[in-house]
Amino acid sequence: MKKKLKEWFNNKKAAVLLVIATGLLIAMASPLSAFAADPSGAQTLADNASAPVDYVWVLICGFLVFFMQAGFAMVEAGFCRAKNATNLMAKNTIDFAMASLVFMAVGFALMMGNDYGGLIGTTGWFLHGDSYDVGTYLMFFWQLVFAGTAATIVSGAVAERIKFKAYFLYSLAVIAVIYPIYGHWVWGGGWLSKLPFGAGHIDFAGSGVVHTIGGFVGLAGALVLGPRFGKFGKDGKPKAIPGHSITLAALGTFILWFGWFGFNPGSTFSAHQLRIAVVAVNTNLAAAAGAAVAILLVFMKTKKWDVGMMLNGCLAGLVAITAPCAWVEAWAAVVIGAIAGALVVIGVYFWERMGIDDPVGAVSVHGINGVWGLLSIGLFADGTYGLYTTDAPLIKGLFYGGGYGQLIAQAIGAAVCVAWAFGLGFIVFKVLDKYFGIRVSPEEELKGLDIPEHGTPAYPNFYTTNQG
Repeated sequence: MKKKLKEWFNNKKAAVLLVIATGLLIAMASPLSAFAADPSGAQTLADNASAPVDYVWVLICGFLVFFMQAGFAMVEAGFCRAKNATNLMAKNTIDFAMASLVFMAVGFALMMGNDYGGLIGTTGWFLHGDSYDVGTYLMFFWQLVFAGTAATIVSGAVAERIKFKAYFLYSLAVIAVIYPIYGHWVWGGGWLSKLPFGAGHIDFAGSGVVHTIGGFVGLAGALVLGPRFGKFGKDGKPKAIPGHSITLAALGTFILWFGWFGFNPGSTFSAHQLRIAVVAVNTNLAAAAGAAVAILLVFMKTKKWDVGMMLNGCLAGLVAITAPCAWVEAWAAVVIGAIAGALVVIGVYFWERMGIDDPVGAVSVHGINGVWGLLSIGLFADGTYGLYTTDAPLIKGLFYGGGYGQLIAQAIGAAVCVAWAFGLGFIVFKVLDKYFGIRVSPEEELKGLDIPEHGTPAYPNFYTTNQG
């Protein structure tokens, strides 16, 4: 009997089921009669007759952010080779599917639950009990689509050589721990939001919470995995590995650009905040400036109009403006986007010189420019808008006479974000690598991951076993 029990507990599937069952039992332990909130929305509507407008606004913006999953999938597929397209579609689907379940179970509670010592949230597990409330569900959905974005950013940096089960497991770590805990520090009333400098560390729509987290977890993964075969020559110099469809990459970029009009303006969390007009214009201008500067810089170096770098420049501008979009003027949005376009070009070349292979430029687009976006608040915030509400203290940066306080708070938050994301990401990837090896075999990598991992090529009429 003892032997049989030991065998049962050693079974991986049984262990996973045991953890899930235990979590469900804990979550359901509170009495079913504990619904003290407003699950029907009747009380919310009675208290605020204009609530439906705000609810519809946030949900529509959330739907746009969800659609960004398609954008990421197309960008990654376009910048990578055809033999890995099925694998990329699978990854960009499973991370949001898992985000939906895991964030509901634990991530949302850690992020937005009642604060414990400025470190974690402690209520709202499984959206049960008092969390069965229309307002809580609205906030959950909004944070869920952001969590999915943070997880899917990583897939580009580790593309074309990571095992699917490794991707599956590290996505769980991002969604259950890395994203929500840092998110609590900034958006859930945690310690970074209460720094004694300026208004504390702030991040309007997630340059740090979403993009820096995703970018630097991706850097950790790329380091642990190592470069793809053929990326670097015997002399250590990088070689271009062209993606199979600039058309898909461009389509994905337009989808992301469109989705960002939900990502940033929706972070007002109210259609009654007319600042959404400023946010939308700033978002667009930064994207345009990033695209223009990136393509011009590469042309100066290569005398070619590099469309791929232009697309990444656009995304870099969007990432950078995500944090300051509500607090800056149009000219500042252009400057922020232009600097982002330069940073993404510099970043791509820098990581290649360091021997790091990032197939889609995710670390440069999201990691580096996420940090830049956070810092830009401390420089360009113009003092005309407060912290998400019209009656909050106004945010003013260095260039508008606000002193160094806000810039210091932004720098501290950015440094913590990089250390948290890269440190925990590196540990997760190292542990997984030690446990089962996270990289596919050389034979599988050369053949492409579509057939070995999924049994289905993306383009069966054109598939060969010796694609480049």
